[in-house]
Amino acid sequence: MRTSPVWSPVQYGTYADERARPFRDLVERVRADDVRTVVDLGCGPGALTATLREVWPDATIRGIDSSPQMLEAAQEYADDHLTFELGDVREWAVEPGSLDVIVTNATLQWVPEQLELLPGLVKALKPGGWLAIQIPGNGNAPSHAILRELAGTPPYAEFAKDASLRPDVPGPAEYVDALSGEGCVVDAWETTYFHVLAGDNAVLEWVKGTGARPVLQSLPDDLRKQFEAEYGALLAEAYPQKDYGTLLPFRRIFAVAQKRG
Repeated sequence: MRTSPVWSPVQYGTYADERARPFRDLVERVRADDVRTVVDLGCGPGALTATLREVWPDATIRGIDSSPQMLEAAQEYADDHLTFELGDVREWAVEPGSLDVIVTNATLQWVPEQLELLPGLVKALKPGGWLAIQIPGNGNAPSHAILRELAGTPPYAEFAKDASLRPDVPGPAEYVDALSGEGCVVDAWETTYFHVLAGDNAVLEWVKGTGARPVLQSLPDDLRKQFEAEYGALLAEAYPQKDYGTLLPFRRIFAVAQKRG
């Protein structure tokens, strides 16, 4: 059985500006008018969800997340038009044809059957509604390849064997095919961001907030510290720190779809 990690809003907020850029790039491609109802699936700590108030000021916006810790942090942004609630994207459902926009940013990569969720998401949209998806596509990057290899070796393997490691994700072409089959006009693309990260052990600090967290939480305290030290040393070799910072190439996949009607 896969374990569910406890997410940390503080750790996730490390390099917040770099994490926010794909969200902004995603939302910018949604050409929706007269938006009244918006849902952000996988809203995290709510800071990015709150920016949607500026994009669609007349809308009622709901953030959905499966992490109580993230939702607790998100409450600081709540108001009469922006609310947050607990929910799992795999089980979430609303009245068909009730939403103008669904945004899901850096969430579906954790769901192996993510393409199977798309019909339900499209069904939730009004005719002419929009679905905007962004997922990390860096599963083959050194940061994640090293993580999988190290987590699979003794003494870590017996504890990390049930940790949720991100599966391979669909590419833009698969999203075009799947969403077109649901009656949408689709714009899909991929972008590799070249983040220059400040600080020591920068890539380790980045992945501790996301991809590495399930593994780290599966380990006893003593082994966690040992794993971090070994993993950090390997990451420092793969991503050497320069005078200007540490360069982290990060591939992301985007799909923006408008429901016909």
